[in-house]
Amino acid sequence: MPHQPDATAPIGLFDSGLGGLSVLREVRALLPAESLLYVADSAYAPYGSRSAAEVLARSRWLTAQLVESGAKAVVIACNTATAVAADALRAEFPIPVIAMEPAIKPAAAATRNGVIGVLATEGTLASVRFAALLDRYADGLEVITQPCPGLVEAIERNQFDDQRIGALLDRYLAPLQAAGADTIILGCTHYPFLRQQIAARLAPEIVLIDTGAAVARQLNRRLQDLGTLRPPQDETPHAARELRLATTGDITLLQAFAEREGLCADSIECLAYA
Repeated sequence: MPHQPDATAPIGLFDSGLGGLSVLREVRALLPAESLLYVADSAYAPYGSRSAAEVLARSRWLTAQLVESGAKAVVIACNTATAVAADALRAEFPIPVIAMEPAIKPAAAATRNGVIGVLATEGTLASVRFAALLDRYADGLEVITQPCPGLVEAIERNQFDDQRIGALLDRYLAPLQAAGADTIILGCTHYPFLRQQIAARLAPEIVLIDTGAAVARQLNRRLQDLGTLRPPQDETPHAARELRLATTGDITLLQAFAEREGLCADSIECLAYA
Protein backbone atom coordinates (compact mmCIF):
# COMPACT_ATOMS: atom_id res chain seq x y z
CA MET A 1 0.00 0.00 0.00
CA PRO A 2 1.46 3.42 -0.90
CA HIS A 3 2.44 5.75 1.89
CA GLN A 4 -0.39 8.16 2.77
CA PRO A 5 0.93 11.63 3.72
CA ASP A 6 -0.47 13.07 6.93
CA ALA A 7 0.19 16.69 7.88
CA THR A 8 -0.02 15.85 11.59
CA ALA A 9 2.57 13.07 11.33
CA PRO A 10 6.02 13.77 12.82
CA ILE A 11 9.19 14.70 10.99
CA GLY A 12 11.96 12.18 11.63
CA LEU A 13 15.61 13.10 12.00
CA PHE A 14 18.68 10.96 12.63
CA ASP A 15 22.38 11.41 13.15
CA SER A 16 25.32 9.29 14.18
CA GLY A 17 24.80 10.77 17.63
CA LEU A 18 23.82 14.01 19.30
CA GLY A 19 25.11 16.45 16.68
CA GLY A 20 21.92 16.38 14.64
CA LEU A 21 20.19 18.18 17.48
CA SER A 22 21.77 21.32 15.99
CA VAL A 23 19.67 20.66 12.87
CA LEU A 24 16.59 19.80 14.93
CA ARG A 25 16.99 23.18 16.63
CA GLU A 26 16.82 24.92 13.24
CA VAL A 27 13.81 22.84 12.15
CA ARG A 28 11.95 23.65 15.35
CA ALA A 29 12.69 27.37 14.94
CA LEU A 30 11.36 27.45 11.36
CA LEU A 31 8.51 24.95 11.77
CA PRO A 32 7.29 25.37 15.36
CA ALA A 33 3.98 23.55 14.74
CA GLU A 34 5.62 20.28 13.67
CA SER A 35 6.10 17.21 15.82
CA LEU A 36 9.66 15.89 15.71
CA LEU A 37 11.13 12.45 16.29
CA TYR A 38 14.92 12.30 16.63
CA VAL A 39 17.13 9.23 16.81
CA ALA A 40 20.76 9.48 17.92
CA ASP A 41 22.77 6.45 16.81
CA SER A 42 25.28 7.05 19.59
CA ALA A 43 26.17 3.38 19.90
CA TYR A 44 27.80 3.69 16.47
CA ALA A 45 29.21 7.23 16.74
CA PRO A 46 31.21 8.59 15.09
CA TYR A 47 30.28 7.62 11.54
CA GLY A 48 33.25 9.49 10.08
CA SER A 49 35.69 6.69 10.93
CA ARG A 50 33.39 3.83 9.84
CA SER A 51 33.25 2.13 6.45
CA ALA A 52 30.75 3.24 3.83
CA ALA A 53 29.01 -0.13 4.10
CA GLU A 54 28.51 0.31 7.85
CA VAL A 55 27.18 3.85 7.47
CA LEU A 56 24.78 2.78 4.72
CA ALA A 57 23.47 -0.13 6.80
CA ARG A 58 22.95 2.08 9.86
CA SER A 59 21.24 4.78 7.77
CA ARG A 60 18.85 2.26 6.25
CA TRP A 61 17.97 0.82 9.64
CA LEU A 62 17.43 4.23 11.24
CA THR A 63 15.29 5.46 8.36
CA ALA A 64 13.19 2.30 8.59
CA GLN A 65 12.65 2.94 12.31
CA LEU A 66 11.45 6.46 11.61
CA VAL A 67 9.18 5.40 8.76
CA GLU A 68 7.67 2.66 10.92
CA SER A 69 7.02 5.32 13.58
CA GLY A 70 4.94 7.25 11.05
CA ALA A 71 7.37 9.95 9.92
CA LYS A 72 6.11 11.97 6.94
CA ALA A 73 9.68 13.01 6.04
CA VAL A 74 13.17 12.06 7.20
CA VAL A 75 16.08 14.46 7.65
CA ILE A 76 19.56 12.95 7.47
CA ALA A 77 21.06 15.28 10.08
CA CYS A 78 24.56 13.98 9.40
CA ASN A 79 27.03 14.98 6.69
CA THR A 80 28.74 11.59 6.59
CA ALA A 81 25.46 9.68 6.28
CA THR A 82 24.34 12.10 3.57
CA ALA A 83 27.50 11.48 1.59
CA VAL A 84 27.15 7.70 1.79
CA ALA A 85 23.43 6.99 1.95
CA ALA A 86 21.22 9.85 0.68
CA ASP A 87 20.72 8.49 -2.84
CA ALA A 88 19.99 4.95 -1.63
CA LEU A 89 17.50 6.11 0.99
CA ARG A 90 15.63 8.25 -1.53
CA ALA A 91 15.37 5.29 -3.85
CA GLU A 92 14.18 2.87 -1.16
CA PHE A 93 11.72 4.84 0.99
CA PRO A 94 8.39 6.38 -0.03
CA ILE A 95 8.69 9.67 1.84
CA PRO A 96 10.88 12.76 1.30
CA VAL A 97 14.46 12.31 2.48
CA ILE A 98 16.12 15.66 3.16
CA ALA A 99 19.90 15.52 3.24
CA MET A 100 22.68 17.90 4.13
CA GLU A 101 26.21 18.45 2.98
CA PRO A 102 29.13 20.80 3.64
CA ALA A 103 28.22 24.32 2.55
CA ILE A 104 30.69 24.72 -0.32
CA LYS A 105 28.30 26.79 -2.44
CA PRO A 106 27.46 29.44 0.20
CA ALA A 107 31.09 29.53 1.31
CA ALA A 108 32.19 30.17 -2.28
CA ALA A 109 29.75 33.09 -2.37
CA ALA A 110 30.91 34.42 1.01
CA THR A 111 34.69 34.28 0.65
CA ARG A 112 36.45 37.53 -0.10
CA ASN A 113 39.97 36.22 -0.68
CA GLY A 114 39.18 32.85 -2.28
CA VAL A 115 40.46 30.72 0.60
CA ILE A 116 37.95 28.42 2.31
CA GLY A 117 38.53 26.07 5.22
CA VAL A 118 36.47 22.95 5.86
CA LEU A 119 36.25 21.24 9.25
CA ALA A 120 34.66 17.81 8.81
CA THR A 121 34.97 14.11 9.54
CA GLU A 122 37.27 11.82 7.62
CA GLY A 123 34.28 10.09 6.03
CA THR A 124 32.79 13.29 4.67
CA LEU A 125 36.07 14.58 3.28
CA ALA A 126 36.84 11.27 1.56
CA SER A 127 33.40 10.93 -0.05
CA VAL A 128 32.58 11.14 -3.73
CA ARG A 129 29.80 13.57 -2.90
CA PHE A 130 32.23 16.02 -1.29
CA ALA A 131 34.57 15.78 -4.27
CA ALA A 132 31.64 16.54 -6.57
CA LEU A 133 30.77 19.63 -4.51
CA LEU A 134 34.32 20.91 -4.89
CA ASP A 135 34.24 20.31 -8.64
CA ARG A 136 30.93 22.10 -8.97
CA TYR A 137 31.36 25.14 -6.73
CA ALA A 138 35.02 25.61 -5.79
CA ASP A 139 36.67 26.12 -9.17
CA GLY A 140 39.37 28.74 -8.80
CA LEU A 141 39.22 28.69 -5.00
CA GLU A 142 41.70 27.31 -2.51
CA VAL A 143 39.94 24.85 -0.20
CA ILE A 144 41.80 23.65 2.90
CA THR A 145 40.24 20.50 4.33
CA GLN A 146 40.81 19.49 7.95
CA PRO A 147 39.58 16.20 9.43
CA CYS A 148 38.81 16.53 13.13
CA PRO A 149 39.12 13.19 14.93
CA GLY A 150 38.18 13.39 18.58
CA LEU A 151 35.74 16.31 18.40
CA VAL A 152 32.61 14.25 17.83
CA GLU A 153 33.58 11.84 20.59
CA ALA A 154 34.07 14.70 23.09
CA ILE A 155 30.73 16.27 22.18
CA GLU A 156 29.02 12.89 22.51
CA ARG A 157 30.37 12.71 26.06
CA ASN A 158 29.05 16.23 26.77
CA GLN A 159 32.60 17.38 27.56
CA PHE A 160 32.32 20.95 26.29
CA ASP A 161 34.56 22.45 28.94
CA ASP A 162 37.24 19.80 28.67
CA GLN A 163 40.69 21.26 27.96
CA ARG A 164 41.21 18.57 25.34
CA ILE A 165 38.52 20.15 23.14
CA GLY A 166 40.42 23.42 23.27
CA ALA A 167 43.65 21.67 22.33
CA LEU A 168 41.97 19.87 19.43
CA LEU A 169 40.44 23.09 18.13
CA ASP A 170 43.81 24.86 18.30
CA ARG A 171 45.38 22.03 16.31
CA TYR A 172 42.66 21.80 13.66
CA LEU A 173 42.21 25.54 13.14
CA ALA A 174 45.94 26.26 12.82
CA PRO A 175 46.30 25.07 9.17
CA LEU A 176 43.21 27.03 8.12
CA GLN A 177 44.50 30.17 9.80
CA ALA A 178 47.98 29.69 8.32
CA ALA A 179 46.44 29.41 4.85
CA GLY A 180 44.53 32.65 5.38
CA ALA A 181 41.02 31.19 5.15
CA ASP A 182 38.43 33.95 5.55
CA THR A 183 35.48 31.53 5.48
CA ILE A 184 35.29 28.28 7.43
CA ILE A 185 32.67 25.58 6.96
CA LEU A 186 31.47 23.60 9.97
CA GLY A 187 31.05 20.39 7.98
CA CYS A 188 29.66 18.17 10.72
CA THR A 189 26.39 18.67 12.60
CA HIS A 190 28.22 18.28 15.91
CA TYR A 191 30.46 21.29 15.29
CA PRO A 192 27.86 24.10 15.61
CA PHE A 193 27.79 23.24 19.33
CA LEU A 194 31.40 24.45 19.40
CA ARG A 195 30.74 27.63 17.40
CA GLN A 196 31.55 29.99 20.27
CA GLN A 197 34.80 28.20 21.08
CA ILE A 198 35.79 28.17 17.42
CA ALA A 199 34.93 31.83 16.89
CA ALA A 200 36.94 32.81 19.97
CA ARG A 201 40.06 31.40 18.30
CA LEU A 202 39.57 33.26 15.03
CA ALA A 203 39.76 36.83 13.82
CA PRO A 204 36.31 38.47 14.02
CA GLU A 205 36.08 38.94 10.26
CA ILE A 206 36.28 35.19 9.55
CA VAL A 207 32.87 33.83 8.56
CA LEU A 208 31.63 30.53 9.99
CA ILE A 209 29.05 28.64 7.93
CA ASP A 210 26.94 25.58 8.69
CA THR A 211 23.93 24.16 6.86
CA GLY A 212 21.32 23.52 9.55
CA ALA A 213 19.15 26.51 8.63
CA ALA A 214 19.36 25.69 4.92
CA VAL A 215 18.22 22.12 5.61
CA ALA A 216 15.24 23.43 7.57
CA ARG A 217 14.28 25.70 4.66
CA GLN A 218 14.53 22.83 2.18
CA LEU A 219 12.36 20.65 4.45
CA ASN A 220 9.80 23.46 4.60
CA ARG A 221 9.73 23.72 0.80
CA ARG A 222 9.29 19.98 0.31
CA LEU A 223 6.44 19.72 2.80
CA GLN A 224 4.73 22.74 1.25
CA ASP A 225 5.03 21.21 -2.23
CA LEU A 226 3.50 17.94 -0.99
CA GLY A 227 0.75 19.62 1.00
CA THR A 228 1.92 17.98 4.24
CA LEU A 229 3.12 21.07 6.09
CA ARG A 230 1.33 21.30 9.40
CA PRO A 231 -0.69 24.54 9.68
CA PRO A 232 0.63 26.87 12.39
CA GLN A 233 -2.90 27.29 13.75
CA ASP A 234 -3.27 23.54 14.33
CA GLU A 235 -3.50 23.53 18.11
CA THR A 236 -6.14 20.86 18.67
CA PRO A 237 -5.40 18.65 21.71
CA HIS A 238 -5.29 15.40 19.74
CA ALA A 239 -2.66 16.80 17.42
CA ALA A 240 -0.46 18.70 19.86
CA ARG A 241 3.15 19.19 18.83
CA GLU A 242 5.51 16.61 20.31
CA LEU A 243 9.25 16.20 20.61
CA ARG A 244 10.36 12.61 21.03
CA LEU A 245 14.02 11.67 21.40
CA ALA A 246 15.62 8.24 21.19
CA THR A 247 19.16 6.92 21.33
CA THR A 248 20.97 3.66 20.72
CA GLY A 249 23.48 4.74 23.37
CA ASP A 250 23.43 6.17 26.88
CA ILE A 251 20.05 7.74 27.59
CA THR A 252 21.47 9.90 30.39
CA LEU A 253 23.85 11.62 27.96
CA LEU A 254 21.00 12.37 25.55
CA GLN A 255 18.87 13.72 28.38
CA ALA A 256 21.66 15.94 29.69
CA PHE A 257 22.44 17.20 26.19
CA ALA A 258 18.79 18.00 25.47
CA GLU A 259 18.48 19.88 28.76
CA ARG A 260 21.67 21.81 27.99
CA GLU A 261 20.14 22.93 24.69
CA GLY A 262 16.79 23.81 26.24
CA LEU A 263 14.92 21.03 24.42
CA CYS A 264 11.94 19.92 26.50
CA ALA A 265 11.23 16.42 25.22
CA ASP A 266 7.89 14.70 25.70
CA SER A 267 9.73 11.37 25.84
CA ILE A 268 13.30 10.07 25.76
CA GLU A 269 13.90 6.39 25.19
CA CYS A 270 16.55 3.82 24.42
CA LEU A 271 16.29 2.16 21.04
CA ALA A 272 17.61 -1.39 20.74
CA TYR A 273 19.88 -1.45 17.72
CA ALA A 274 20.32 -4.24 15.19
